[in-house]
Amino acid sequence: MKFFAVAAALASASTVYGHTRMAQIFVNGVAQGMPGFGSYIRNVQSNSPVKDLSSKDYICNVDGAAAPKTIEVSGGDVITMQWFHDSPLDDIIDHTHKGPLMVYIAPTSSNGQGAVWTKIFNQGYEGDWATEKLIAAKGFHSITLPDLAAGEYLLRPEIVALHEGDTDFKANKARGAQYYMSCAQLKVVSSGSVKLTGGVDLNKIPTTDPGVLFNLYGGGSFSSYTPPGGPLSDIAVAGQLGIGPVPAAGSKPTISSTSAGSATSAAPSISASPSGTVIPTTSAAQSSATPTPPSATSVVSTSRAPLPTSKFTTVTVRSSSTAAPTATACPTAESGSATGTIKKWYQCGGINYRGSTTCEQGTTCVVQNPYYSQCL
Repeated sequence: MKFFAVAAALASASTVYGHTRMAQIFVNGVAQGMPGFGSYIRNVQSNSPVKDLSSKDYICNVDGAAAPKTIEVSGGDVITMQWFHDSPLDDIIDHTHKGPLMVYIAPTSSNGQGAVWTKIFNQGYEGDWATEKLIAAKGFHSITLPDLAAGEYLLRPEIVALHEGDTDFKANKARGAQYYMSCAQLKVVSSGSVKLTGGVDLNKIPTTDPGVLFNLYGGGSFSSYTPPGGPLSDIAVAGQLGIGPVPAAGSKPTISSTSAGSATSAAPSISASPSGTVIPTTSAAQSSATPTPPSATSVVSTSRAPLPTSKFTTVTVRSSSTAAPTATACPTAESGSATGTIKKWYQCGGINYRGSTTCEQGTTCVVQNPYYSQCL
């Protein structure tokens, strides 16, 4: 008991340092803009958690108003989400903040209100907690978009931190599970026929749900833990990449024709883009940062066969009709000019780079590798 008390106290003490938020997304390995929040991710005011399940803030985070941009995607695209604590590839979330990772999707027109959410990814405890695997993967996890009908959608990943989940939030507002979520705005431009199953009303999840009222340090059974929000939807694609590195730009995963079951099993193989990769794999993540992405409004055109509508069939993700950025030709910063000031997160140097090397006040141009330097 003394050990559990000490562990819980340490977890509580690290709370202020352990927060996280989704920073950007990738479509088939191509970054869509950093930071994405306030651009195509509904604005996230900070990396602090939401704790009240009944609050409107639990839908798309605090003041989750519509973002000015929307990312165009197609059914079968691999969408990778990147989380960080304060900056890309950092500690992601405090190691004491153990818990599950889920991904939901809903029509944008619903604004996330009511029983409109469909769960398409779900990982709790599988030898390690999902958050532990996310930390090891430097904050990256991927889903394969079902072959949805054309339209606009909200993609909502969520982390539940259970380090204070031994207490019902309604009974003690100083404790209770912590929730980290964001909503990315997508527009499906392909002509699929899969409909969202819906059925999940996020604001109706009770604070006594065993997926959120869980004693992480009191001997609870990790192996029997079930994340909140109900089971995985039937439309979830089998063999999703799940938690792990960003695939190579333009890669073509082949989805196995197995049941979705656990959306993290039977991961598909990835063929590298002939142009090379944009983002380093996890093993190289600590020595390289995310390359500067293309404009969030740019659209990669498709050339692929129509996707099947069943999760039990083989799905082929489109490849880009234009060459993906290569390691020797990193995308430049906001301005290609050799003068001016570069904003935080953008490129400021590297082989073949011809833009400004002056970072905005409070940031420094940091060499990540011979081809890429970034204002941090």
